[in-house]
Formats: sequence, structure tokens, C-alpha cells
Amino acid sequence: MAPPENIPVATYLFKRLHELGVRGVHGGDFNLTALDLLPDAGLYWVGNCNELNSAYAADGYARIKGISALITTFGVGELSALAGVAGSFSEHVPVVHIVGIPNTISQRNGLLLHHTLGNGDYTVFQNMSRNISVTSTILNDPHRAASEIDRVLSTCWARARPVYIGLPTDIVLKEIPATHLNTPLDLNLPENEPETESEVVNEIARLIYNSKNTIILADACAIRHRVLDELHELVEKTHLPSFVSPMGKGAVNEELKAYGGVYVGDVSRDEVRQHVDHAELILYVGGLQSDFNSGGFTYRIAKKNTVEFHSDHMKIRYSEFPGIQMQPVLRKLLDKLDYSKIQRHPIPDISNTIPSSVQESDSQEINHAWLWPRVGQWLREGDVVITETGTSNFGILETRFPKDVTAISQVLWGSIGYSVGALQGAALACKEKYPERRVILFVGDGSLQLTVQEISTMIRHGLKPIIPLTKRHRYTIERIIHGMKATYNDIQPWNHIGLLNVFGADSSNAKSYQCESKTALENLLKDEKFSSAPYIQLVEIFMPWQDAPRALIKVGEVAAKLNSGT
Repeated sequence: MAPPENIPVATYLFKRLHELGVRGVHGGDFNLTALDLLPDAGLYWVGNCNELNSAYAADGYARIKGISALITTFGVGELSALAGVAGSFSEHVPVVHIVGIPNTISQRNGLLLHHTLGNGDYTVFQNMSRNISVTSTILNDPHRAASEIDRVLSTCWARARPVYIGLPTDIVLKEIPATHLNTPLDLNLPENEPETESEVVNEIARLIYNSKNTIILADACAIRHRVLDELHELVEKTHLPSFVSPMGKGAVNEELKAYGGVYVGDVSRDEVRQHVDHAELILYVGGLQSDFNSGGFTYRIAKKNTVEFHSDHMKIRYSEFPGIQMQPVLRKLLDKLDYSKIQRHPIPDISNTIPSSVQESDSQEINHAWLWPRVGQWLREGDVVITETGTSNFGILETRFPKDVTAISQVLWGSIGYSVGALQGAALACKEKYPERRVILFVGDGSLQLTVQEISTMIRHGLKPIIPLTKRHRYTIERIIHGMKATYNDIQPWNHIGLLNVFGADSSNAKSYQCESKTALENLLKDEKFSSAPYIQLVEIFMPWQDAPRALIKVGEVAAKLNSGT
């Protein structure tokens, strides 16, 4: 059968999303007519409990699949999702936000429809999204729909940030030529200016040859802007000591001898901080120096010692090169370097060894000094590890990952509750593309209360995450920053052991555990059935309420000073 000559605008949009690798489409409220067309493009509707959760889920999905799609309705739906979309913008995550909006006639006549502000202005919500989208469009003209969809989607992919597409109800079924789909989306980055690029590559090579102590520091944008292949090759060919930031965790294969640990300025382990602070040359790939990512801005990275690789510019010491992108620079540098001329220094020994003082203690309390090295021992190659904006974000810094572990966290935007939605999206993406990978969420009982409904979405889609939940009846990260005993940091205790049943899980395909001692948790981690992740599992881990990871305590001290202005 010959392919159709014309297809609906919405089908064209969905087929382009399919071309980019999207299969599951997230959302909490929607344009129903458009959703009817999803199967025609090989897509399916996920259906989240609310729009904010769906935005978090789309973020998690995109971090696994490379891009995601989120559909909400006009006004009330899209605004509910914006806190999540803003987080994706902040952290360089490509999410396509599609909004079902009123028909073009209602827009022209300024009708006072439901979900509007009652002022006849149909551009107000698009304008609200402009500062958290790299580009946007309203598909009011079907004749321009294909070119606008292609432009916006290509920009989303290339810039690795959210975009906004308004889809009016009367445009959904308007037909346009299907032949546009015969030309693939142009996802290529524009070429660097050759002469400038050559000068940049030559200068970086010269600095490396002349340095007696060069290190590599990988940060968030190395992951988001898709230079991990080049980064891995650089680490493996140079054998230079390689470190990551909290947001860059997982960017470097931590099984390599060259891996030196997590650098967080003054919050780092002493041996890591000393090594980075005293480097003669730092190759800083994809840097994003936010407060929590840099130990409260305590990075000791001097411009005179640093080469910065970014998605849209390069910096070499005191000189900046706008428009020179890091991916082609890294590729040409790898081809040019004479690796025999590179000098190397020994690196810190970072392991998952539990401190002897903790290991030898008779206490059965599960504390952070014991938990995180033990988690590092339990993790497996290829795991996806999600940590909540809070205690676990800092605890995971004390682990050394196996090969190919993907770390998902929200260190910069820092929205409490993000991780549960992100877990749903990441687990769904893995089900589609990497079904053999375990997906694990470390979350506190306080954070869970914000987005707990998404556990029901996970159950509905047959997802199999492992959810270790630390139970302490309070917001620990807030207490560390301010108000250790303040009642405003308390929460209502829940009966977590019954949550999976509350959300309708079949007891034969779901299980909950309680671990109140090291022995209980140790036995669970050694249980192969549990560790094989056969179905969704929740583990309630009881911990001392005042205990916190080493890094969080130090960051809390810095954050308290920054907040007070001292």
C-alpha cells in the first residue's frame, strides 16, 4: 500500500518525535483529539497523575533517551508543569512541551474560554514559557506547520533545552504533505570556524605538552551536550587523572585507574581537593558552577590554569572563543595529540571501603558513613541511579560506580520531589531501550510526600524500580542548612510499607521491606532475588534523624553562610 500523500499536523509532529527516539509521551492533562493520533506514529500515552509530575518524568525520560515529549492543556495544565520544565531548562535537558490550545477562531476573537485569564489574551502563557524555552511556536498556520515543527525540534536537540509548541484544536487534523518526512531532521551542529578552531586545538595541545600535572574535570554539560564518547576517549588515551563534579557524576568510567573522585571545592575529600587545587592545567569539560555543584563556589580553578570546553564557546586561560563548540574541538584534539608527550601524576585512591571505625563498631544503626560505601559495593554495571534533591544527592558522592552507571539528580534546580517523577520517566525509557538495566531511586520520606502518586504510574506500566527510602520523619537537608530542631522541618509519618498496596500493586509483583539495622539491610543487599529487580520494590531504611552525609554537612555550613550574607 502506498503511503498517504497527506497526514494531519499532529501526526507529522508525532512522527518527527518518533524519529528522535521518543516512544512514551508524558502528560497530565491533554488535547484528546491529538492523543487519538499517537498510535499512528508509533507512540503511546503515559498518563501521569498531574502535570508537574509529568514534567519531572519527561526530564528523567530525556536523560535516558536523549529527548522527551510532554503534552499538557492550555493555561492550567501548562502552568502546573512549568516548575518541572524550568528545571529541565536550568539543567540542559531537552524536553518538547506540546500545549493543546484553543482553536484559531477563539484566539482571533478573544473569547473568554475556560482555562484563560478572562482577558482575551491567548499569548500570555506562551510568553510565560519564553524564558524557559530555547524557542517556541504556535502552529496557527498549517502551511508553515511542518517547517516550524522541524525548526523547533532540531533546536531542542542541538541546544539540549526545552522548547514550546502550541497546537490549536482546529489544526490537529489539518492535513499537510507527508513528503516532508522523507527528509530527516537536520541534527548536525554548525561547523566551527576552521581557522579559529585550528588555533584553539593547537594551543590546547601545546599547554598539555608543557604541563607537568594536567587533570580532566568533567561536569554536567559533558553529559547533556553529548560529548561522552570524546570524553571517554580522552581519559582512556591520555590516562590523565580524571575527576567529576556532583552534576558530572557518571560522566567518567569510575572503574578506570585514572578516575580520581568527585571534586566539590572545599566540600571534596581532602585528597581530591589537594590534587585538583594544585593541578598545573585543568581540562574542564562542560562546566556548570552552581553553588551546590561547586561546594558553595569554593572551586580553586584559576583561569590561568584552565581550558574550558562548552557547547557554544571555548575558554583558554584568559581568552574566550565564542561560537567554537567543544565536540569538534575534542575530536580534532584527540586526533592531533602525541600521547607520548603527556606527563602524568598519581591519583587519589577512591574506593567503596567502609571506614574501619564504622566497620568495627558494634552499633547496628544504619548511618551514612556505612550506607553509601556499601551501596557502592552493591551497584552493578549499567545501573541507573537516581538521587533526590536532598540527603542522597550528597551521599552518592561517597560511592565509586561500576562501569556505565547513569546518575540522575537535580543539583542546580533543586526541586524537592523531582526524583520520584524522574524515576518513572527513566524507568520507562529503560523499559523501552535498556530492559536489562536496574533503575534505583534513593529518596527520603520528606521528598517522597511531594510526588508519591507517580508510584501508581510505575505500577500501571509494569516498571520495576528499586526504591530505598530513608525514614526520618523530617526534611534532613533543610535541617542541615537551618533549623535542626525547628517544627517547620517536620513531616507527618507515613506507613510506607503499605504504599504499594495503596496504589494497586499486585502482591505477587511487588514487595516492601523494612530495615532497622545494618544486619537486616546487609542481608537484603545479599539477596539475589531482591537485587535482580524482578518487580517494583520499596525498602524502608531507618536512620538516625540527625545523621547526614559528610558532604551535606559541609555544604550546609557553606549554604548557611551564603543565605545569611556573611
